[in-house]
Amino acid sequence: MSDLLRTGFFDKHVDLGAKIVEFGGWEMPIQYPAGIVSEHLATRKGAGLFDVSHMGRFIFRGEGALAFLQHVLTNNAAALLPGEAQYTIIPNAAGGAIDDSYLYRFFEDEFLLVVNAANRIKDWDHFQSLLPDFPDVELTDQTMDLAMLSLQGPSSKDILLDLIDSGDLPEPMRNCLSQVTIAGADILIARTGYTGEPICFELFIKRDDALKIWDLLLEKGAVPIALGARDTLRLEAGLPLYGHEFGIDANGNEIPIFAAGLANVAVSFSPLKGDFIGKEALHRQWEARKLIRKEGDFSRIEDLPRMVMPVALAGRGIARAGDKVFIGDKEVGYITSGTMVPKWKWEGEGLESRLIDGKEMRAIGLALLDNHLRKGDRLEIEIRGKRTEGVIVPYHMRGEAPPYARPIQYDHLFHEKAAATETAAPPQIKDLIEKSIANTVWRQRECINLIPSEMTESRLVRLLSIMDPSGRYAEHKALKAFEETEIFYYQGADFIGRVEELLEAELRLYLGCREVETKVISGQMANAAVFSAMVHRINFGDRKREPRRMRRVMNHHIMKGGHLSSQPMGALRDFVARDPETEKPAVVNFPVLPDNQYRIDVAACREIIERYQPELIILGKSVILYREPVAEIRALVDELSPESVIMYDMAHVLGLIGPHFQEPFREGAEFVTGSTHKTFFGICSAILATP
Repeated sequence: MSDLLRTGFFDKHVDLGAKIVEFGGWEMPIQYPAGIVSEHLATRKGAGLFDVSHMGRFIFRGEGALAFLQHVLTNNAAALLPGEAQYTIIPNAAGGAIDDSYLYRFFEDEFLLVVNAANRIKDWDHFQSLLPDFPDVELTDQTMDLAMLSLQGPSSKDILLDLIDSGDLPEPMRNCLSQVTIAGADILIARTGYTGEPICFELFIKRDDALKIWDLLLEKGAVPIALGARDTLRLEAGLPLYGHEFGIDANGNEIPIFAAGLANVAVSFSPLKGDFIGKEALHRQWEARKLIRKEGDFSRIEDLPRMVMPVALAGRGIARAGDKVFIGDKEVGYITSGTMVPKWKWEGEGLESRLIDGKEMRAIGLALLDNHLRKGDRLEIEIRGKRTEGVIVPYHMRGEAPPYARPIQYDHLFHEKAAATETAAPPQIKDLIEKSIANTVWRQRECINLIPSEMTESRLVRLLSIMDPSGRYAEHKALKAFEETEIFYYQGADFIGRVEELLEAELRLYLGCREVETKVISGQMANAAVFSAMVHRINFGDRKREPRRMRRVMNHHIMKGGHLSSQPMGALRDFVARDPETEKPAVVNFPVLPDNQYRIDVAACREIIERYQPELIILGKSVILYREPVAEIRALVDELSPESVIMYDMAHVLGLIGPHFQEPFREGAEFVTGSTHKTFFGICSAILATP
């Protein structure tokens, strides 16, 4: 192995008793004495520390760097702000992958591209061949000077927090970056990784500081993890590996980039990219994928004949790369990656589930399969001349419930609902009634609910809440032909109308406003009504063109108290445009104070409001009980963006309105929305109000 390269941690691996192998031109640990299974489990339960310094690290600087990256990478590098990263692919002209990679922008004037170890020289030569066409690009290889560690798993955050002397961890969202100091060493940190862990970090460290950082991380409880477990972890996460899911297939053909599921986030056709390498071929693949997946149209299948899909083995055996896959007598693909992976045992269901001692093993894989196949389809995998049953699954694990990545068994994924028949057993009416009574007693008498609507003390209010009028459909509209009289669509609703009038009068007095709408039945509906009204206002007088959405909205990030219904994944989704630069919803978040991320940094809002001119500004937080700086934001809007509309979703503080907490309309809000059940006793409903 004398011609092979070594990372700065090589002696550490040897001292820990690692088994060393050749990998991509480097001498690297394949496993430590505890073994691959133990290392895999240690990462999923605690924190795994990986030496990934064998990966290639290229730095791009200069005025032409962005244009060069837009040409040679598939993603939209212009969408990266300083402090952000993105997964991207180095394409060839045929729409295949020269390599897959990660692009980091820690600084305004510099990009860091991390590539696979085995492809470093090939990637470097590819870039060098293209540089003459792009003036003012400085490209340097920092692989030997900048060490790289990966810290992955539930305990990773706590370990780093215990070590950081100055600076902060990146924002708790994937692909966010930051800079910190640990033991006098300046370290770049990214929330990225190759394990599927929801809590994940990659650290970039100057070579001279790297060993002490390795030692400190181990002292705090991180477990060293070698290449063997790194592969089982990425396979369980369904992540591609160049040479398996990218590159050349078993028949010697180029694997199209869009055969991998991650192509959806790794490829951009933004106009900002211009005519980048492989664009035409990639667009044909994208069109084929869209036609097949959305419409069942296989007319373009020659552009994307196969897709990489997760496969779970239902029978005995372990699938390995190259094993053929059949449906009946027809060969439909082959295994690209496969092995047996461990998982911790879990008990309980849903939010009550918890990790317990004890492990289990399961055989899983990724396969390049004919594009007409779908999840749930049963397969046969030929292993050493014998066939065993398998099934296509959507995933092997999920990471959206931190701190743990949770394994998903194939037999828990597909539940067929029994067809209704006349001979089906009758409902257990008596049992249902008894449980309803018990549940009501528990909610009203035996526990303290933080939601008032679920513990109404007044017997009269409880009885009124279950009477017929409280649930009667009473839609109505003021008609000009009847001099703005409210006309109900259904007869027999006069009493409901009178109750609404009384309620609106009381709410107008309470809120200090002129208009209150009480027919909305949820906070989400109230917010959607405001968003719809905004779009109507923007497009007022123009009925013949496709309505324009709001160009920019300012709100709280959901991780810092923002209401779900005010997010692009909530009620805002169909009313906000997409930013043509970032290709994401055109939402900008309130800046927060460094020492309190739940309070708005009003001074920092000035620059954002002036720059983005948001058409709608949404105040209000979930759970957080701080006053919102309505008056301060009103002053900034009046000075810098007079057309902006201020809305305050007060769902969690609606019952606190008044001189002792906050009077939103006096302070400058133009809309107030909120669900009522979080702060008012009585039935679940919502309001929408305006001065």
